[in-house]
Amino acid sequence: MSRQDAIGQAAKPPLLVLIGPTAIGKTRLSIEIAKHYGCEIISGDSMQVYKGMDIGTAKITPEEMQGVPHHMIDICEPDYPFSVAEFQQRARGLIEEIGDRGAIPFIVGGTGLYIESICYNYQFGEVGSDESFREEQSRFLEEHGSEALHGRLRLVDPPSAERLHHKDTRRVIRALEVAHITGGTLSGQLAGQTKESPYDLCIIGLTTDRQILYNRIEERIDAMLALGLVAEVRDLLDKGIGPQHISMKGLGYKEMAAYLNHELTYEAAVTLLKRDTRHYAKRQLSWFRHMKDIIWLDIPEQANFSLLLHKFHAILAGKFAYRKEYNGEHAYPQNDSIDI
Repeated sequence: MSRQDAIGQAAKPPLLVLIGPTAIGKTRLSIEIAKHYGCEIISGDSMQVYKGMDIGTAKITPEEMQGVPHHMIDICEPDYPFSVAEFQQRARGLIEEIGDRGAIPFIVGGTGLYIESICYNYQFGEVGSDESFREEQSRFLEEHGSEALHGRLRLVDPPSAERLHHKDTRRVIRALEVAHITGGTLSGQLAGQTKESPYDLCIIGLTTDRQILYNRIEERIDAMLALGLVAEVRDLLDKGIGPQHISMKGLGYKEMAAYLNHELTYEAAVTLLKRDTRHYAKRQLSWFRHMKDIIWLDIPEQANFSLLLHKFHAILAGKFAYRKEYNGEHAYPQNDSIDI
């Protein structure tokens, strides 16, 4: 019997969500929350689904999981074209399974569309495809470059152009194709989605001062490079995973691939990666600010971890009818100021 059957037709199953831009500290906080409240974590990151792509995605290690069950990590090979519709289907099944085990499903991540597709009852209808149109756009891309292609999208669908980076050419072409086939826009389809949630929903968003976030991004990228990001990308290229694959369009992978393919110097690739990651963080925040139901927590440069946990508890106690008390027995000392 599912949780919904057990507690009545009118009740909605609980779903806890933690969102925020890259490098803000979601992973560390999510583990502590999951341990205290009996959660199982579902990754809401579009890149962590790929095997062998660990450093560039800042994938959590088994040691860092501290025994907390994690899902939607390492579920497909890097040559597989994973999509938001598949993520939604799999995550919905996981939410029900986790609830049936008596645990709280807890989505943690920063891929806005993936997370919003779960939080609300998004429908991904079949728009269809036009191969000749795609080929035409691909030829235009080869002749004029990604910025010119992005300019085409800006003319027909400005909100989608704002959301998509010009180097995300697969999604840019798809947005152009949707406009071509339907006469409408991809952004219009997204805006028209029902914003009613099938869950007893609690979304907590992390934010911080912009310069603090940019400093953390720089530090994270330097750490990735020290851990062997270039070697990870080289291994993928040696296995035949190239720019044509969705996985290699991710931050860190496309820049280091350009370096290894002698299209950029190492210094230029690193500079580009840091710049593009800052831009990505801005797009993440822009997406989240258009979502509803988010309760925001500001993360200072040196975060008092115990205080953050107590704030989290206060939010859960106020939001969920299904509660598990946080008694603070594992809380950090009040003077424990750490960078999460």
